[in-house]
Parts: sequence; structure tokens; C-alpha cells
Amino acid sequence: MTISIPNHFLALTQPSNFSLNRRQLSTSRIFTGGNRSFLSGGAGICRAKTRELVLGNPAVTVEKGKYSYDVETLINKLSSLPPRGSIARCLDVFRNKLSLNDFALVFKEFAQRGDWQRSLRLFKYMQRQIWCKPNEHIYTIMISLLGREGLLEKCREVFDEMPSQGVTRSVFSYTALINAYGRNGAYDVSLELLYKMKKDKVSPSILTYNTVINACARGGLDWEGLLGLFAEMRHEGIQPDIVTYNTLLSACANRGLGNEADMVFRTMNEGGILPDITTYSYLVETFGKLGKLEKVSQLLKEMESGGNLPDITSYNVLLEAYAKSGSIKEAMGVFRQMQEAGCVPNAATYSILLNLYGRNGQYDDVRELFLEMKASNTEPDAATYNILIQVFGEGGYFKEVVTLFHDMVDENVEPNMKTYDGLIYACGKGGLHEDAKKILLHMNKKGIVPSSRAYTGVIEAYGQAALYEEALVTFNTMNEVESKPTIETYNSLLQTFARGGLYKEAEAILSRMNETGVAKNRESFNALIEAYRQGGQFEDAIKAYVEMEKARCDPDERTLEAVLSVYCFAGLVDESNDQFQEIKALGVLPSVMCYCMMLAVYAKCDRYDDACKLLDEMLANKVSNIHKVIAQMIRGDFDDDANWQMVEYVFDKLISEGCGLGIRFYNALLEALWWLGQKERAVRVLNEARKRGLFPELFRKNKLVWSVDVHRMWEGGIYAAMSIWINNMQKMFLNRDDIPQLAAIVVVRGKMEKSSTACDIPAAKAAYRFLQDNVSSSFSFPRWNKGRIVCERSQLKRVLSGTDSSSNASKEDGTDSSSSRGSKEDYVIALSNFPIPSTGVKPSPGDDVISETKMRTSTELMAGIV
Repeated sequence: MTISIPNHFLALTQPSNFSLNRRQLSTSRIFTGGNRSFLSGGAGICRAKTRELVLGNPAVTVEKGKYSYDVETLINKLSSLPPRGSIARCLDVFRNKLSLNDFALVFKEFAQRGDWQRSLRLFKYMQRQIWCKPNEHIYTIMISLLGREGLLEKCREVFDEMPSQGVTRSVFSYTALINAYGRNGAYDVSLELLYKMKKDKVSPSILTYNTVINACARGGLDWEGLLGLFAEMRHEGIQPDIVTYNTLLSACANRGLGNEADMVFRTMNEGGILPDITTYSYLVETFGKLGKLEKVSQLLKEMESGGNLPDITSYNVLLEAYAKSGSIKEAMGVFRQMQEAGCVPNAATYSILLNLYGRNGQYDDVRELFLEMKASNTEPDAATYNILIQVFGEGGYFKEVVTLFHDMVDENVEPNMKTYDGLIYACGKGGLHEDAKKILLHMNKKGIVPSSRAYTGVIEAYGQAALYEEALVTFNTMNEVESKPTIETYNSLLQTFARGGLYKEAEAILSRMNETGVAKNRESFNALIEAYRQGGQFEDAIKAYVEMEKARCDPDERTLEAVLSVYCFAGLVDESNDQFQEIKALGVLPSVMCYCMMLAVYAKCDRYDDACKLLDEMLANKVSNIHKVIAQMIRGDFDDDANWQMVEYVFDKLISEGCGLGIRFYNALLEALWWLGQKERAVRVLNEARKRGLFPELFRKNKLVWSVDVHRMWEGGIYAAMSIWINNMQKMFLNRDDIPQLAAIVVVRGKMEKSSTACDIPAAKAAYRFLQDNVSSSFSFPRWNKGRIVCERSQLKRVLSGTDSSSNASKEDGTDSSSSRGSKEDYVIALSNFPIPSTGVKPSPGDDVISETKMRTSTELMAGIV
């Protein structure tokens, strides 16, 4: 049946142009006599790079039941044959038992393996025999195999031998040779072969033309030449198929030919050829390069209006393209277009859009679209849940990720390894160690061996909760089940120990890395610097930074921040200022943590001019809203509940970064607030941190012991936490609640608990001096654990009742202390917010006690590092 061609595609029906182009392609002449090479010029000199010799592997055996017994036996015998082994002996037992069709199966098996040497030996042997002389089908297979391996001269040799062997060349052998040259970049030779086969009165097939067009398109033949080939095949009565059109569209995509792609697509539709996913992929690629993706949408609309409804894959390809460019509005336009056209979205459609919304932080839209998906009876698959788990995990909605997993199980959707990895990664980031543990047990029950990434997530989760022993047990379990720890696993452990100042344990992990040949990277050094800083080993922290530079490991913003924290911890204000200015000089906006650390160190050293200037600098920041909001909060601009929502919004945004950043952020902020005299505000901020799952170890209470664990906190945070703890105990005492046998402050964890030098660690020194100066000297380091400061029940009662002779009155400042809600109560620790001093003005005289403490602390720290 003849298909009419529209006028706008008339060029496709002009074969005469191709004749001219073909003559221009090559001046080589064709020889038809004898068995020698039939081409001079292009064919004679065209060679592809020969592959290295690959000998058959005797261990390779054919799949049982794939072929008949005789064919299977022969393949296995030939596979185990040595390079110089006798083919004849192998075939003797099969003489007159195997047909040429059986031999064709043998050649196909070796072709799949790429074993051209063994195939060629067998082929040459068969040529010398009468009972198994190769037919044209076997010649075709052999040419195809050699062409796939780039052995063009051998292809030509086999093809040339066909007449002398009494084998007639057909369209199949010609097409195989055309494909061999075409796939190796010799499209001009492919064209010459097309001309020769016509001269030999062998009619090309649709496969022949598709092969030639594909070779020419990849080889760089101009568009007019490709159209000439298309027109020639139509002129010869061969109707183009989906492969033909997709080949032309591929050329359009590679060359950015928008108008030409439009014409090809229209001709394809008018010819009754239904597009497939490959068609639309090429259209999207073409118009995507030209920045005209809306053209694809227009083409789909034309198909809809013509009654030829595109299938779901066509819309999904376009949606994917818009998603990659982040075009939400356009993607949703296509989504609504397909719905209006009556095309039902599938799970892949929704997955694309869910991922797009998630990447842009539109989590409410993600939830709404997922509910729409369920309401439309489109069943979510594992890929959909994996995207949701990734999206909400990255967005900081860690508990929602766990809920999604339970929903997935309830819907009988089988999780895969990507599901478990993403799930436990989110639990690790959010510190959900109980959920991570349950998921790991679920995997074990299912017989699924957790990946290294899953184990790393569990270690991370334990680390966020300061569960050091559990993290180590998980690490050791990895080694027992032969799940090799990665650099991420080691870094997770290092960060776990670093946050708590367990530098001895961090050093042990580094030794283990060296033993196993795992090289330290930037994150490893960052963790080591922080471990030494939190443990008070300031010189070692700086040495680690120097070692990092020697290892040619470029520092990042976190490295510079860690080094700044070392100087600030040590009370070295000038060095801190130099480091802060160095960060600025790099063109990097210092983080809020850096600003807070500088505010604290300026306040500690009574440089209030510098502190006020820095606070003004934060307020004037027009690049980062978080800097401005935090500065306003420090000044007290958001203290009322209505305005405090702005602060809560900033805190909520930080959740997506995970507990690791959260601990650093709140420690730095509490440090600034406390040393600037904003003690009541510091307590409020600490409560906000705990609401968001940070410092879960902070307050523990049972009948025997009430404890506050401050070993992961900085000085300001320690004072705020201990103030809450002591005041709460006093409140309970006054309410006649039972008092525990022991009150304990945890200041050191890990190996250093047994060391006599534990009391010199910054957290221990800060907590002890705070108790001595503001509460009572009844608190002391016990002999049984140097990482604790304790007070027994009898002494604690006297402290809380205010009758302890060693207790320092909490009203030394002469003011009434008040709670964050404004009620007037007398607490052991008075909490209030002093006005931020103006430039050049020192803080209120009522803060003399803490001023004396901080100056003494800074002096000791500086002496220690010197």
C-alpha cells in the first residue's frame, strides 16, 4: 500500500539527489572478477582495531537444557579445546549427526561469548568438509561475529570466499557485511556495498536500509544524504518502520536539528507508525538542547487531537526532562495535560513528580501528590517509596521516613536494598537509634545482609545519641558478617567520638584505618580536630590540621570552623580573630557558628566593642536570613511568643542538616548567649534543642540517681544545662518529692573516665568550677569514676534547702531570679537576661562572679596550650 507524503516532507521522495551524493562519497571502483577483494580504495584500506587474542576458557560450559545433547556436548568440547587442539577429532564423533542448523547454534553461542578465534577455526574446518560445508546462514553469522569484533579484513575474506565455495550471497550476507563496516565507522564502504548488491541484483531489505542509514547517521553523512537514502528506499517500495524513523530522529538529536525532527515525527504519524519511548526520548533530547521542550508538548497535543493518543511513556519522558531542569510549573502542566487526554498516570509518573517537588523543598506538595496517587488507585511501587524516603530524609522529616516504611510494609510492597539503605541513613542522620535497630533486626529476620551503608547509618544513629558501646558493637558486627567498612563508616565513628571529646577512641579508629589501608580524607581530619578540641588537647588539634595540609587534603569550611573553635576554646582571642578574618578572606561567609564563637570569645575577654560590632555585622547581613534572625534573637527582639516563632522556624530548617550539625550549632549559640549575659534565653534555646531530639542523654532520672550529662557540650551549654538541672531539683525538693541517693554530673566518657587527668578536660573544669562558685563545694570527683562529679543525698538536701554552709547564695547579684514564663521564684541558680551592652560599655556589675570565673578559665586554658 502506497502512503502519501505531505508537501512539507517532499524532499524525502527525491532519489536523484542521493545518486549525486553517493558518487561524491567515493571515487573507488568496484571489481567483480575472481575471489579477490571487490573494493579498491575505501574497502581495501579500511581497518578497525583488532582485538587482543582471547582463548576459550575451559571452565565455561553451556547452560544445561539450552540446546540438544549433541549440540551442548560439542560446544563444551570445543570450549575446552587447547589453542592447538584438533578440531577434527572433536567432530569425528558427531559426523553425520549434526545438521547445519545445529552448527549455526554452535556459532551463535560462541558469538555471544565473543570467542571469534574458536569460531573461525571451526568455520575453516567446515569449509574443507563435505558433510558439514557451511551454508549462507553460517557465513552470515560468521561475518556478523567478526564485524562485531572489528575484524573487517577477515569479514571481507569470508564474504569474498562465498562464490568459490558455491554459496550464493543473499540480502542477509550483504546486510551483515554492511553492518560490519558501518558499526566500525566506514559508512562510505557501507554505501558502496549497497550499490554493489543492487548491481548483483540482490534486493536490499528494510534491515539493509536501516543498517546503512544508521551507519551514515553515526558516521556524519550530511542530512541531505540521509534524506536521499530514505527517499531511495521509499522509491524501491520499502516502507520505513519505527527503526528507520528513530534512526533519523537520533541524527536530529545529535545535531540539534529541530525543524527536521518535527518533519520526521509528523511524517511518521501520518504514515501510521506509532512512536515508542525511544522516539520521544530523541524528541526530548533534540528540543531540550534547543531550549524548546514545549514543542514536544505541542506535538503530543496534535497527536491527541488527531485521535492518536500517546501512551504513558511518552508523557513520562517529557516529565523527566522538565524534572531535570527543575521546571515544576511546566511538569505539572504536562501532568494535567495527560490527565485531560485520558491517559492514566502510572507509578513512574508520580515518582518523577514526587522527586521534583522534594528536590525543591515543597514537602506539603509531596504529601498532597502522594495522597492523590493513592486516591487514584495507582499503586505505589518500591521505586516510589524509595523516592519518598530519600526526599523526606533529606528534608529532615526523619520520623516520617519510618512511618513511610511501615506504610510500605502494610501495602505489601517489598522493600529492596535501596529502601533499607535510605531508611537507615535517615535514621542515622536524625539520631533515631531505636528505629534503626528495629529495621536492622527486620532485615536479619528476612535473611537480608545489610550493606555497608546500612551499617554506617546504624552507627551514625547510635553516635548521635552518644551510645558509644552500641556503635562499636555494630562496627564489630560488620566485620563479623564480612561487610567491609567504608571510609564513610570510619568517619561516622570518628564523628561519634569527636562530639564527645573521646580522642583516645578516635586515635584507635585511626590506627585501625591505617592497618586496613583506608586512607584518611577531609572528613576524617575534621573529626580528629574536633575530638582533640572537645577533649582539651588543643596542641594536638592544631597538629592534626598541619598534618592535614601535609597530606594534601584541602580544608573546607568545616575545617576552618573547627580550627576557629580550637582557638576560641583556648581563649586565644587574637588567634581566633585572625582565623575568622582568614575565613572571610577566602570569600566565604562565616557560618552562624563562627559568629557565635567569636561573640563568646570577645565577651570572655571583655572585648565588648568587638562583640557589639560583630553583632551589628550579623544584623546587617543581607545574604543570609539565619544570621540576621539569630542576631536579633541574641539581642532579645523575639522574646515574646508571637515573634519567637521566627526563631523556631530557623531551628526547624536546620533539622534537615541532621543532628551532627545541630549539636555544633546549639553549642556555639549557647556559648554566645551565656557569655553575653543572656542566661534565661540560653535556657530557652537549650529546651528548643531538646525538643528537636538533640542531647538525648542530657537529663536522666531514677530512684537512685539524677544525672545531667554535659560531656558533649561547650562551656555555655554546660552552664545552661546545669542551671536547669539544679533548679529543677530544687523545685522538686520544695514540692516534697523524693530526692535521689546521688546527684551526678557526667563530664567525661570513654577511656578517660579512668584517668586521673580527666578533671583537666574543659567540660570537667567548667562544670566543677561552676558548682564551686555558684552552688556548693559538696560536689566533688569520686574515686570510682573521674568522669563524674557527684553529691550524696544528705549533702544535696542541705544544698537545695539553702542551709549548706558551703553553698554560695544565688542572689549575689541582688536581683530576683525568674523563670522563662516570668514567675518570681528563688532558684539556686539565678537566670536572667542582661541588656546587651552598647559599644564600649561593660556588662552589669551583677555579673561579677561569672566574669571572674570566665577570666580565670580563659587564663588557665591559654596557659595550658602554651
